[in-house]
Amino acid sequence: MPDARLTVSPLRRQLLDRLREPASATQLAAELGLGRQRINYHLRALEQAGLVELVEERRRRGRVERILRVRSTTSDEHAAERLIVTAGDIVRDVSRMRDAAARTDARLLTFTLETEVAFATPDDFRRFSDALAQAVGRLAAEFTAGSTGGRRYRLVAGAYPAPHDERNAP
Repeated sequence: MPDARLTVSPLRRQLLDRLREPASATQLAAELGLGRQRINYHLRALEQAGLVELVEERRRRGRVERILRVRSTTSDEHAAERLIVTAGDIVRDVSRMRDAAARTDARLLTFTLETEVAFATPDDFRRFSDALAQAVGRLAAEFTAGSTGGRRYRLVAGAYPAPHDERNAP
């Protein structure tokens, strides 16, 4: 199980965000204005932790170029660690934006969806998370497709067992 601290580094978080779409160390280095060796060092750590995976290898300019992407966390054994890191990122980002908006007396547009759902089996959980990911992907594509230069929003959905209370008694 990887250490969630692996993703605390701002550069590693940036790499994980960027690797939602497959890319090579060379591409990432060019985009970020950093050396390929430095990017490779961080990619190896993320790959060893199971947070990114190899998509393909291809020959380029006499060497093998490795194309990586972030591993899916819906069925990933590291999903709890990723959820913790993501929750921390949300707290940090929204707190900063809320404070900046308050200083300029501006409105910060956000929304929260929160519910509880019960699953009879682990397979039901997997089917639900797959269906939710597909539905959100379609909806995001619909609204992003017509947007040229509009304000981007990050949408995060996560699931974890509800804390035990009278409503959740077995």
